[in-house]
Amino acid sequence: MRKAPVVLALLLAAVSAPAQSPIEEARAALATYHEDVTRLDRARDGLEKFLKTDSRVEGMILLSRIYFQWGDVRASDDSERLAAYDRGRELGKRAVELGPKSPEAHFWYAVNTAKWGQTKGAIRSLFLLPTLREEIDIILTLAPEHPGALQLAGSVELGLPWGDLDKAEADFRKGLKIDPHYTSARVDLARLLIKRGKYPEARRELQRVLNEKEPRFLADWTVKHTKRARELLDAIKDKS
Repeated sequence: MRKAPVVLALLLAAVSAPAQSPIEEARAALATYHEDVTRLDRARDGLEKFLKTDSRVEGMILLSRIYFQWGDVRASDDSERLAAYDRGRELGKRAVELGPKSPEAHFWYAVNTAKWGQTKGAIRSLFLLPTLREEIDIILTLAPEHPGALQLAGSVELGLPWGDLDKAEADFRKGLKIDPHYTSARVDLARLLIKRGKYPEARRELQRVLNEKEPRFLADWTVKHTKRARELLDAIKDKS
């Protein structure tokens, strides 16, 4: 009989606990999707419904982020990836229109645009280059120490056949000096070092990614960055 009051208390606590808002659920999903990737689906659907009646910039930025991650980790083919990144850049652009001084609005518009162009193909990526450079300039004017924008700037140069690798390396290293735990930038720095034939240094950077104890974005590190680091290490295992 003693168990009855305990069970009742637990039931009452569950009933009285406030439900998360769609914005809170989206933040939680982005932070914990490594535990259950379907959290991205639920957060996406909840925010889409929420934004039909509440067009706040914060919600648009979060949903743009969710579509970016969904394209990266949930999409099963290029068609689904393109649709996700396209919706992400649409939301990012709308967030920029409503909040032109928001670095995050510009950032998520830019990264979704970059991923959409990359998935679409090289010609489309070149067509989008002026937009990407303009957005990067805006972000770094609004937030000069934005590590994500610095990584994006470096990635643009790294991805171009005629890209300035010195500038790319400087951007990656500057971003990592600002935030040493920004593991996606460290993976990109390693990619650049591999391109330059600096294999021992690339291995050190990739090992730092795998050994990271406090990644800036735990879910991304768990699902994406450690996987990519291992792939790159395997690709250069016979290089010296």
